[in-house]
Amino acid sequence: MKFGVILPGGSAVEQLEQAVLAEESGWDGVFAWEAAYGVDPWGLLTAVAARTSRVRLGTMLTPLPWRRPWKVASQVATLDQISGGRAILAVGLGATETDLPRTGEELDLRTRAAMLDEGIDLIRELWAGRSQYHGVQYDYECARDDLAKVGRPVQERIPIWVVGAWPRPKSMRRVLRCDGVLPQFESGGPEEMRVLRTWLTSQGMAPGFDVIAEGETRPGNQEDVVRVAGWAEAGATWWLETRWEMPHHSPERMQQVRTRIAAGPPTN
Repeated sequence: MKFGVILPGGSAVEQLEQAVLAEESGWDGVFAWEAAYGVDPWGLLTAVAARTSRVRLGTMLTPLPWRRPWKVASQVATLDQISGGRAILAVGLGATETDLPRTGEELDLRTRAAMLDEGIDLIRELWAGRSQYHGVQYDYECARDDLAKVGRPVQERIPIWVVGAWPRPKSMRRVLRCDGVLPQFESGGPEEMRVLRTWLTSQGMAPGFDVIAEGETRPGNQEDVVRVAGWAEAGATWWLETRWEMPHHSPERMQQVRTRIAAGPPTN
């Protein structure tokens, strides 16, 4: 199992320092929150890439139906180039809670699902160096080959992780087209993770497919170490450390995040 930390908030400078601390403290990945307005995660992660050498870097997560797929593809490819091939793209439909900015974007669930599916396909086409995509939701064409060439990622296949509502068939079909799943369970226990992992195996999931679990742990707490190990035994390949309680940016929260990051991953 690999261990990542999700940066819940703070200024760009604070999050940059937290990310550098995460690499120094033995974490395997750093993930930044993406909202309509605030600290831009792709600018932040690119700065992190220049200050680190090992940790994987990505968002948690990008609401793809509310973004231009070609812009997201450019941002991720730029991060991948500067980091030497450490980028991950995590995508979902987008949350609609009232405390998040309302910007007039599409809210219909079926439409957003169609946009998510086509957005993933379009991003893959661009990363492969192709210059056109014609779908129902998106239409992209460019006559300049040089843009496709300079925008190629370092990785042969940048991992795309997608939110998957288990066991909904349409959601699971989308999961099988990607490289990892951020599962949404009805009860949320490791046993459901085990069932999901068994199903993924039966469907011939690709080698290296990631299954992500997340939550909070206390530094040095053996019960939490055992709990996380239970998720790994059930099939999770990543544990993401979270601190989602509000406020995300207070001095107290920032100190809690730094203290937790500095203690390292929840392992023996």
